[in-house]
Amino acid sequence: MQLLSTMQNAFRIADLRRKILFTLAMLVVFRIGSFIPVPGIDASGLASKFGQGNIFGLLDLFAGGSLRRFTIFAMGVNPYITSSIIIQLLTIVIPSLEEMAKEGVEGRKKIQQLTRYGTVLLAIIQGYGTVAYVREFIITPGFFTTATIILTLTAGTMFLMWLGEKISERGIGNGISLIIFAGIVARLPSSALTTFQAIGAGGINPFAVVIFLILAVVVIAAVVLIQEGQRRIPVQYPKRVVGRKVYGGQSTHIPLRVNQAGVIPVIFASSILAVPATIGLFVPGLRFLDRWLGYNTFGYNFLYALFVVFFTYFYTAVTFNPMQIADNMKKYGGFIPGLRPGRPTAEYLERVLTRITLVGALFLAAIAVLPSIATGVFGYGAFAFGSTSLLIMVGVALDTMKQIEAHLLMRHYEGFMK
Repeated sequence: MQLLSTMQNAFRIADLRRKILFTLAMLVVFRIGSFIPVPGIDASGLASKFGQGNIFGLLDLFAGGSLRRFTIFAMGVNPYITSSIIIQLLTIVIPSLEEMAKEGVEGRKKIQQLTRYGTVLLAIIQGYGTVAYVREFIITPGFFTTATIILTLTAGTMFLMWLGEKISERGIGNGISLIIFAGIVARLPSSALTTFQAIGAGGINPFAVVIFLILAVVVIAAVVLIQEGQRRIPVQYPKRVVGRKVYGGQSTHIPLRVNQAGVIPVIFASSILAVPATIGLFVPGLRFLDRWLGYNTFGYNFLYALFVVFFTYFYTAVTFNPMQIADNMKKYGGFIPGLRPGRPTAEYLERVLTRITLVGALFLAAIAVLPSIATGVFGYGAFAFGSTSLLIMVGVALDTMKQIEAHLLMRHYEGFMK
């Protein structure tokens, strides 16, 4: 009842209603495009090539089944995510890019433009690799057909990038994350139907399905706990007398989240690890990459966990600047009890954030490799993407819900939580 009441309140606010409806409309456009086939490909024969143990199965999950059907959105937003990672890493090591990132709105626009250019380049490269992988299913092989397919796939990725940016700008929630979220949710009905059919045919042990459902509930509860967990740093503001009025004197806190990075590290790590495995599949001299770093191998899971931990710290450092927080507190007279304002406060915040981020990073890494462990133990294919999908869905849903709740609270409505 609380959920229904909250959604009713949300639709009473004209601005919020427009944002929600715009977001839903854009996601509908995404789903429609997920069924428009790329010309020149035998899609029915191609579907059998994407098995659960293949890295393309994971990419197909993020693309909402578009890769299996080989539609215009077959590559999803992976080139954009990879380009974003590269640009953010270059921002740290190239001084000119670092200065550009600090220029405010104009600087961010330039960084975003560079990310778009990188997306085009990576989309063309990934498009060529994808075509090389499915070349046996091209109906009329030739240069013109190959170029048409690559351009179509690149255009589809660029359109999705534009769609995600528009959702972030005019809708509610993070556009790119919501597109991935919509793709995963869209596959749930077909996955559930396939599972029940396999149980009826005796192909899947019902006990394994029960274990999977129990693990799913545990994972959802753990994700919510970690996502909402925070360390509250107390902050005191002294009293100031201005004329006849007294300002300040109140106590507040800085909420340091256990998982400051959200689901971004898992998405980033998956996109990065898809590159060597993909190259190893279609380059004969580099087949060892697929053998050592192919999906569900020990090497893949080991690097997956390391990348998740790295990107958790990396994204946390990008989004939270302890020195800036400390300077703002000092500017307005705030201080943490027992600490001097300025650098000591920044060092304390950084030390606390490093410790609690370790918990979040290890949790995300465990969630990332859990499907491989569970699949090896129980041999049930649904484990392959189970916890990763749940992590992304719950994380994106929580972030979107918080944005809606923030709009409601600004207008004196109750949010999802009383």
